[in-house]
Amino acid sequence: MANCSTCPSKGSCGKDESSCGIVNNPHNHIKKVVAVMSGKGGVGKSSMTVLMAKAYASMGFTVGIMDADITGPSIPRLMALEKEKAFGNAEQEILPVIDKDGIKTMSINYLIDSEDTPVIWRGPIVGNAVKQFWTDVVWGELDVLFIDMPPGTGDVALTIMQSLPVNGVIMVSTPQPMVSMIVTKAIKMLKQMDIPVLGVIENMAYINCPDCGKKINIYSENDTEKFIADNDIELLGELPMVPAISNIRLDEELSADDQKLIQDLIMPIVTKLVHVLN
Repeated sequence: MANCSTCPSKGSCGKDESSCGIVNNPHNHIKKVVAVMSGKGGVGKSSMTVLMAKAYASMGFTVGIMDADITGPSIPRLMALEKEKAFGNAEQEILPVIDKDGIKTMSINYLIDSEDTPVIWRGPIVGNAVKQFWTDVVWGELDVLFIDMPPGTGDVALTIMQSLPVNGVIMVSTPQPMVSMIVTKAIKMLKQMDIPVLGVIENMAYINCPDCGKKINIYSENDTEKFIADNDIELLGELPMVPAISNIRLDEELSADDQKLIQDLIMPIVTKLVHVLN
């Protein structure tokens, strides 16, 4: 049964409480739910999710990450939590794994024997697992819960958009026509479902010359401006291909210059996101 009093979308979803399919855990009070999506694999959704979560936490917000990619989870490794396991409480609820920055996380990898054990489930079972990550995990008080989405517009994406009170979606793309076409499919899906698209992050957009610092576009066909205009969405930011991002799980071991680089890249995006959500 729906419970509007604890729902992040209270007063803004337009749904009738008696017919709403969203089920909320009374122990949880989550102010905003943001999904990170692309429709395409390999563009850096999980890395962007982690970067934004860490930036939010550094600003004093309470943050959670739900790893909704059941068959290809990345969050535990990116958060340097791959050796951790999730446990239950006396009420048979799941306690999230918390990282050094206080970010609460949940992933299927916390519940299986080994991180390389395959999850061989059909769509309905995968969808139910994601719903349980919402209803059965004790997230407690959160300012924002980021959902790291799987690729595509199939079962899990539909389940999340219909069964969870998503306030908006951030798209992640790369400046390639093939990728832009597939990401556009996901954007059109969200618009058909009346889910707000908060903007797009262009990841791996360029490299900087290590000698002169000149910006070098990686792709000969860069259709970013057309992609943004055609889909009527905001470009939240463009991120280069840099080792610091790929090594985010080792953030404490990064040099001061690399830590500043990441902060300079991600903070403008997160500042925009805070403004949009508020």
